[in-house]
Amino acid sequence: MVGLGNPGPTYAWHRHNVGYLVVEELARQARASFTAAPKLRADTCQTRLAASGIGGVGADAVPLVLLKSRSYMNESGQAVAKAAAFYQVEPATIVVVHDELDLDPGRIRLKLGGGDNGHNGLRSIRRHLGTGDFHRVRVGIGRPPGNQDAADYVLSPVPSAQREEFGVDVGRAADAVLTLIEQGLPAAQNRFNS
Repeated sequence: MVGLGNPGPTYAWHRHNVGYLVVEELARQARASFTAAPKLRADTCQTRLAASGIGGVGADAVPLVLLKSRSYMNESGQAVAKAAAFYQVEPATIVVVHDELDLDPGRIRLKLGGGDNGHNGLRSIRRHLGTGDFHRVRVGIGRPPGNQDAADYVLSPVPSAQREEFGVDVGRAADAVLTLIEQGLPAAQNRFNS
């Protein structure tokens, strides 16, 4: 489970960091924390997903690794590829959460595979994995207002007046991730694709 973003407190509430915020929300729900994994060039949080929920225990519990790259967005594929090799997972079992300019705020779309649509984080992951066949949870942030440059927009903080609503979007995206893992892509798409 990969959340895309840029590291450091400067970027914490930037629209481009919605992926980080989603995996941080999942870690909070699991009552788990991230630790540095220097060899992976990432921060990871290892937990389990059971019928009782994320962080649950029991015979049905399956391991779940949450990952935030320690490099910038356009180099995040290095960490994803290193983690995939280390944990011995196939690309089709990887879920990447990222911001999406082409979706209005509050909208979520899930899919398997596809191009990068100009998203540097996805481009990097595709290049380092050698495929685009991984799951994506696309969280809408909308297009910039007026003539504002898209790069400036995604790298600007969410205004404080919109943070509560943005937090709701983060929570819905976390729910979408769990639904995808527990019930599969068609069920998650039926529930969340809007």
